[in-house]
Amino acid sequence: MTTPTSEPTAPVSADAPAPQLGAHLLPDGNGTRFRVWTTTAREVAARVNGADHPLRPLGGGIFETRLPVGAGTRYKFVLDGQAWPDPYARFLPGGVHGEAEVVDLDAYRWKNTDWRGLPLGECVFYELHVGTFTPEGTYRAAMARLPDLADLGVTAVQLMPLATFPGTRGWGYDGVALSAPYAPYGRPEDLMAFVDAAHGLGLAVFLDAVYNHFGPDGNYLGVYSPGYFTKRFHTPWGKGLDYAEPHMRRLIVESARMWLRDYRFDGLRLDATQEMQDDSPTHILRELADEVHALGGTHLLLAEDYRNLPELVTDHHLDGMWVDDFHHVLRVTVAGDRDGYYRYYEGGAAAVANVIGRGWVYEGQAWEQEGAPRGKPADALNSPSFVYFLQNHDQVGNRAVGDRIHHLEHVTPALFRGASTLLLSLPTTPLLFQGQEWLASAPFPFFSDHHGELGVLVSEGRKREFAAFEGFGGDTVLDPQAEATFRRAKLDWSERGEGEHARTLALYRDVLRLRREDPVLRDRERRNLTAGNVGDVLWVRHETEEGERALLWNLGQATLDPRVLLLSLDLPSAVLFHSEGREDVTLAPGEAVLLRSQP
Repeated sequence: MTTPTSEPTAPVSADAPAPQLGAHLLPDGNGTRFRVWTTTAREVAARVNGADHPLRPLGGGIFETRLPVGAGTRYKFVLDGQAWPDPYARFLPGGVHGEAEVVDLDAYRWKNTDWRGLPLGECVFYELHVGTFTPEGTYRAAMARLPDLADLGVTAVQLMPLATFPGTRGWGYDGVALSAPYAPYGRPEDLMAFVDAAHGLGLAVFLDAVYNHFGPDGNYLGVYSPGYFTKRFHTPWGKGLDYAEPHMRRLIVESARMWLRDYRFDGLRLDATQEMQDDSPTHILRELADEVHALGGTHLLLAEDYRNLPELVTDHHLDGMWVDDFHHVLRVTVAGDRDGYYRYYEGGAAAVANVIGRGWVYEGQAWEQEGAPRGKPADALNSPSFVYFLQNHDQVGNRAVGDRIHHLEHVTPALFRGASTLLLSLPTTPLLFQGQEWLASAPFPFFSDHHGELGVLVSEGRKREFAAFEGFGGDTVLDPQAEATFRRAKLDWSERGEGEHARTLALYRDVLRLRREDPVLRDRERRNLTAGNVGDVLWVRHETEEGERALLWNLGQATLDPRVLLLSLDLPSAVLFHSEGREDVTLAPGEAVLLRSQP
């Protein structure tokens, strides 16, 4: 084998923008450019095939060389004699501490090249974890299940984080290589094939992106320069990211662009944006939104942010946000939870009507958990910008054993189906969590694979973090480090055709079909929606030029015949859909009915 020889490179101007770092194939096909920024080392090399090749200093802490090697080449960078992984890697086949691999992101031959994305108003999100979605836990295995999601009526698949994280299993929120897809799920081309197949079925694909912190194991950015981080801000996970530092800012923006441009994701869900603190002239969220929307086609950005701030959409130009308040109100209503943050919420028909009418609950009221006002009125936002859900990875996994809401003894299948009918018929954007559409028996506990002392700290920290929640005391919490905890979370697809599983799956298919085809329910204008209650009965009215639809949901303890109520409220009375499949308007506890105006 011929030893690679480096080629000369031009110096970098002090005024030049932060250059693209890591290893990138040259556009002429004649090798790979290796580039590093460091403020800690005086000598830098690329270790390729066991040999070190010096990088030339170009000024401003930039080092670079070009080597006649191609895709598949494994490498590390060497700083003052010590070899380190590349935090800008595009693939880490051996994990966070191993060699990176040079990847040709243009090699995959895309089939569905006419795909242009979906507007948010057409999205029905389905959140899934690749490792537990199928027994195999790979992109290819998940791809084989995409036709099931399309048949269900889902239109947008959202993958939990893929940026490389430590170990052989985990949720992915402790990623350290923002542009390297997690190797145990498959190779980069396998992920591209998944996205391509989804597009062929009319499914958009979104990625959960964590740009507010790095995991505690395998984050080597600080080795290259401590300037990536700042003491000006702190997050629950440690030092804040310094988005004002040009290289950190470009790392984040380039990562987002790569997932959308090279892997052809349709959008990103940004994790915990309240922790993306930035004192730059242009907030990092605004820059991300502008960059994403400039890519062409329809690309969307969604925030996970409990603060209830409409300016995330109106000023920062994100497209929407997850609304915890809707979940929390429904959780208190359906399950009666009053511990942890649930104690700051009311339940019942009036509370559900309020959150639907206002968009969220907290719009400036005192938030006792933090001793300060929380939120602002959401009047400027339209329905699609509110992403509503009955459960998601957090709200299931943040329980001692990862039990889902329908696992609770007093949450009957009928009550869950009533809540599901409400969720899917609202003009807001619904999100489902894998398996909820068939009352999946699998829980979704928190799991991880950290070694040594860090693993012990994770297990103990989990108990402390959620000590305020019922069930997080003593030995009831599943050990997140145990492989058996991970195994419990794998879905059992065989149960979908049985009993209550099949009945619930049929409901999801039917209501999602109505959401897509009914001339009134497919309207997404918030101004056309009103909600209220009469005692324990929730009513939701949807009026357009095409007609009127109404939902009634019985949250009381007695069966009722609501015909007198329909007359008093002047609501339509013809049955469009009953959550238990009946043709009459009678509602047993927990049941819901969708009504239509007479032709």
